[in-house]
Amino acid sequence: MPAPLLVPALLGVAFLVLPLVGLLVRAPWSDLLPQLAEPQVGQALRLSLLSATLATAVSLVLGVPIAWVLARSTLPGRSVLRAIVTVPLVLPPVVGGVALFLVLGRQGIVGRFLYEQFDLTIPFTTTAVVIAETFVAMPFLVISVEGALRAADARFEDAAATLGADRWTTFRRVTLPLVAPGVAAGAVLCWARALGEFGATITFAGNFPGTTQTMPLAVYLALQSNPEAAIVLSLVLLGVSLATLLLLRDRWLGRSGSPVA
Repeated sequence: MPAPLLVPALLGVAFLVLPLVGLLVRAPWSDLLPQLAEPQVGQALRLSLLSATLATAVSLVLGVPIAWVLARSTLPGRSVLRAIVTVPLVLPPVVGGVALFLVLGRQGIVGRFLYEQFDLTIPFTTTAVVIAETFVAMPFLVISVEGALRAADARFEDAAATLGADRWTTFRRVTLPLVAPGVAAGAVLCWARALGEFGATITFAGNFPGTTQTMPLAVYLALQSNPEAAIVLSLVLLGVSLATLLLLRDRWLGRSGSPVA
C-alpha cells in the first residue's frame, strides 16, 4: 500500500478508535454490575429498548410502503418525495424535535386539535419518545428496503402476475420474501438509530426519569453528577452498536451479490 495512503489511513483509524479505547480504559470494571443494578439505569434501559422496538415497528408499517413507492411506482415527483423522506438523515436531530413540537405540541398544527377535541397531549410523554425516534430512524429502513427492491429481480413478480395473482398477493407472496433480508437489515439499523437518539427526544419529549429518559439522555444527565455511571451507560450503548454492526455484516451486509442473494 502506498505510503501517501497508508499514513492517513492509520491516522484515521487512530482518530476513530482512540476515543473508544479511552472509554474502555476508564471504565469502572469493578463497579460495573452494581452500576447497572441502579434503578435509574434499569429504567432508562427498559424505556430505551421498548421505545426503540416500538419505533422500529412503526417504521416497518409506514416505511416499507414508502420504499415500494420510491422503487416500483411511476408516481410523478418521486425524487422530491425521496428527498423529503431522507431529510432526517442530514437534519440536526434537535431541529427535528422543534419541528415535531410545532406540529404536535399543544399549540401545534395537529396538537392543538388533539388537545382541544380529545384533551390529548403528546409532548413530554413516552409516546413522544417513540415519535421522535421514529422520525429520525425511519429513513434508514426506507433506504435499505428501497435498495433491496431495486436489486430484486422483477421477473418473479411478472411471472406471478401472468399466473393471475393480483398486486397485493404478488407483494405478499413474492416481493416481500425477495426483499426480506433488506427489510431485516433496515429494521436492525432503524432500531439501533432509535436506541441512540438524543437531540429530537430531549427537545420533544424532555428528560423525565421513568417516562422519557432513555439511555442517551441518562448518559447526558449522569455525566454532570456521576461520571462513572455515564461511562457504564456508554459501554452498554457501545456494546449494542458493535453487536448491531457485526450482526448486519455477518447476516446481510457481508453477503455477495444483491441484498437478497
